Amino acid sequence: MDFVNTSFNMEVSSNSREKILAAARRVAQAHGYSGLNFRDLAKDVGIKAASIYYYFPSKEDLGAAVAKRYWEDLAAVLESLLGESSDPFLALRQYHDMFRKALENDNRICLCSFMAAEYDDLPESVKKEVQTFADVNVAWLSKVLSAAAVVSSQESEQRARAIFAALAGAQLIARSRSDISLYDDIIDSYGVAGLLPVSNHTLVR
Repeated sequence: MDFVNTSFNMEVSSNSREKILAAARRVAQAHGYSGLNFRDLAKDVGIKAASIYYYFPSKEDLGAAVAKRYWEDLAAVLESLLGESSDPFLALRQYHDMFRKALENDNRICLCSFMAAEYDDLPESVKKEVQTFADVNVAWLSKVLSAAAVVSSQESEQRARAIFAALAGAQLIARSRSDISLYDDIIDSYGVAGLLPVSNHTLVR
């Protein structure tokens, strides 16, 4: 067996798959699951449309893979936030800044938030990954809120769900007006209202 050629072919295959996932992620953040189109993706990646079926036999397979990769990437980032700083308030600040960065990227929003709005029309495998994304966010927020002693351990999950929903809503409102300043204003109001905890470092803007 030619191990050199096999290794090279596997690397090319992996690179093509990653390029497809990256292109599909950009599309889904702007147009949701319904916006995924193999022909358009192939043109974006620079391959034949039929080639995408080699990696993803159906749109459902692609949608599930994109959503799964999205929450996996997020989970890694969230863990790094805690690893880089012992200050849970700073981690919370960086968390809501991530929602802002999506808006900075051509007025896109969280991929799984977009897909959640299409929930009734999603295949079951895609629904599962979208739900996992929410679970990952809530679990992380709950852990950080407990570490910051903002609420009791019994109340942390409920507050975490409220924060996750509130940030997704703020992102959606800002996107509808193509105005990031609206996101900033809403985040400030969350701090004033007490939804987002404020430390001596001033969590809100």
